[in-house]
Amino acid sequence: MSSLPASAEAAGAAPALASETPAEAAVYRKVAWRLLPFIMACYVAAYLDRVNVGFAKLHMLADLQFSEAMYGLGAGLFFIGYFFFEVPSNMLMHRIGAKATISRIMIMWSLISAAMMFVSTPTQFYVLRFLLGAAEAGFYPGMILYMTYWFPSYRRARMVALFMCAIPVSGILGGPLSGGIMDLMQGVAGLRGWQWLFLLEAIPSMILGLAVLWYLDNGIRAARWLTEAEKTLLERNIARENASKSDSHVTLRALFSDPRIIKMALICFCTVMGQYGLTFWLPSLIRQSGVEGAFHIGLLTAVPFSVAVVSMNLVSRSSDRMRERRWHLIVPFCVGAAGLMLSAIFSGNVYLSLAALALAAGGSLATSPLFWSLPTAILSSAGAAAGIALINSFANLAGFISPYMIGLIKDATQSTNAAMFVLAGVLLFGAFLTYTVPAKLVNK
Repeated sequence: MSSLPASAEAAGAAPALASETPAEAAVYRKVAWRLLPFIMACYVAAYLDRVNVGFAKLHMLADLQFSEAMYGLGAGLFFIGYFFFEVPSNMLMHRIGAKATISRIMIMWSLISAAMMFVSTPTQFYVLRFLLGAAEAGFYPGMILYMTYWFPSYRRARMVALFMCAIPVSGILGGPLSGGIMDLMQGVAGLRGWQWLFLLEAIPSMILGLAVLWYLDNGIRAARWLTEAEKTLLERNIARENASKSDSHVTLRALFSDPRIIKMALICFCTVMGQYGLTFWLPSLIRQSGVEGAFHIGLLTAVPFSVAVVSMNLVSRSSDRMRERRWHLIVPFCVGAAGLMLSAIFSGNVYLSLAALALAAGGSLATSPLFWSLPTAILSSAGAAAGIALINSFANLAGFISPYMIGLIKDATQSTNAAMFVLAGVLLFGAFLTYTVPAKLVNK
């Protein structure tokens, strides 16, 4: 894959946000209000099914006599399945469209997530977590790709940030919900609370998966809710941006050999290490500080995630307004690292630990939407379909490494403090890698 032309890098492929006419801005607001609430709801359901095992863990490990390392391995195996099936899934979406791909993914993962209620052995736990990852593979990068069909790069950081607010929103809603289900449903119909958790939280994914078939459009031209003039405007902006990019017919071999893509994958790996280290273990970290009861732990998990919602939107809006990408990613990396280190230092104090975890969430969760403004600034068309999936599939191996590493450290030391320092170091490495990305390549 060849480098971008110097003129395109310097000038940018799209008009500045400030130069938009009121009519053009109104069209993009219309598109955002049509798409973002729905796909965000889908991601809330997806993320809840992905990480509710972190709440189930509070009782599941004792009931099934699993060790912390067993839990960490099972939680992480999700991402091995994700790794093997993500690129094919995203490339298939580019060919057959978003409706069929996203619906298929959501229905499959809801069935597998519900089946987690029947787990009784480590092997069953490992297999179902792997299958859940295989089923969900392609959803997140597919949605990132889907937004490139509608929004030019100078709007994309805010759109991705709004979409990714689903992660902290799933924590805000899912924490109290998961804790409440486990406390209130314990023993109902002879089932444990964590079994009800897996069953009930799979239902929204099934409903939304069916709704995708009639609500989502495969692209601008298929959108019956747009006028012909609006379609023409949107298609013109996307075509103008794609015309400056040289990877329309890129091969997977070219992607694997492109040093820019390799660097992007490494930066994304660092964002995922922090994100899943925090989300999979947040209930346990709060319990470690002295809080008892699943519902109370669930309520407190909403605090760091609420901070993350605010930080993700503020930083991404600033990034789009200034058309600056690197420092808007470097600073959240460093803030997240500081929060993780402080959470270890104050692990015995509920209030100071919660404040540190809020800082960690505000920084580490803000890195993901900011990161995607980098590769989507240089990839287009089929190159984006393969490139986004390749970057995300490699990076999500961190989702395997992070919880498994924390589980091993917890078993060895009876504390997660050392693991928090390791995760902080990874985030700082991500900040360094981001600093080495040429500004003219991504500041669009």
